[in-house]
Amino acid sequence: MPKVIVCGRGGSGKSTLVALLARELGTRGKVLVVDADESNLGLGSMLGVEPPVDTIMGFLGGKRAVGEKLMARLRGEGDEELRLFDEELVPGSMPAGIAGGNGVVSMVRVGKIEHSMEGCACPMGAVARSFLKSVSTPDGEWVLVDTEAGIEHFGRGVLEGADYVLALVDPSQEAVILAEKACRLAEEAGKPCGVVLSKVDARVKPVLEGKLAHKGLSAIAEIPYSEAVARANLEGDPVVDEDLRETVRSILVTVEGALGA
Repeated sequence: MPKVIVCGRGGSGKSTLVALLARELGTRGKVLVVDADESNLGLGSMLGVEPPVDTIMGFLGGKRAVGEKLMARLRGEGDEELRLFDEELVPGSMPAGIAGGNGVVSMVRVGKIEHSMEGCACPMGAVARSFLKSVSTPDGEWVLVDTEAGIEHFGRGVLEGADYVLALVDPSQEAVILAEKACRLAEEAGKPCGVVLSKVDARVKPVLEGKLAHKGLSAIAEIPYSEAVARANLEGDPVVDEDLRETVRSILVTVEGALGA
C-alpha cells in the first residue's frame, strides 16, 4: 500500500496531518509512521504512542558508521547504491528497539540530533532513503513519512522510496513557493503530488487558492485552524478533531485514486 511523504515549511502542520491520517488509517487496519525529522521530538505524543527506544540510525551503528559507508561509496569503494539493510523490512517484524507503537499505529524514528556540533544531517537522509526503499508493507497497510521542514530531503533522494507527496500550504508566501517546488520535484521523479491547505479560514482560503492557481496548482483539501488540535499540541495529548475526519478521509481517497489503490 502507499508510502506517503508529508512535506512543507516549518510550522505548516506536517506532524499534525500525519497524526490525523494515522488515526483514521488505524480505524481501517495498521499504519507505519516514519519520523524523518531529526529535530521533531513530539510526534509520539501527537500519535498517542510510545516512541521507540532506539532510532534506525542508532541501530545501524550511529551517524559516524553510516557516514563512513557514505564516504566509501563516494570514493568508489562500496556498492554503487548504498544499501544499509540486508533484507526486506516488514512492519511488525522490525529489529528490536527501533519500532514503537500500540499494535495498530507503529512508529520508527530515522535519527535525532543528539549532540552539539555533531555534523550535518546527510547520513540521516541516506538512512531514510534506504529504509523507505527496503520496507515492504502488507496489503492494506500504509506508510506515512513526517519530513523535516523544507525540501532538502528531496535532494537526498528520500522521494525514491515513496509513492505520493502531500505538500502542506499554511497562510504564507513561503509555503506556496515550497509547495510549487515540492510538486515540481515530485513530478520530475514521477511521483504524484497533492497540495493541502492548512490552518485556513474563509478569508485566507481564496487568497491561497489564487496564489496556487497562478503557479498551476490547486488544493485537494483544506484543513481549517482547529482549537482542538492547538489544545492537544499544547498539552502534549494525541491529536484528535472529529470535525476534521471527513477532510482526512477525502485526502486518503484522493491518494488512493491517484495510485489506483
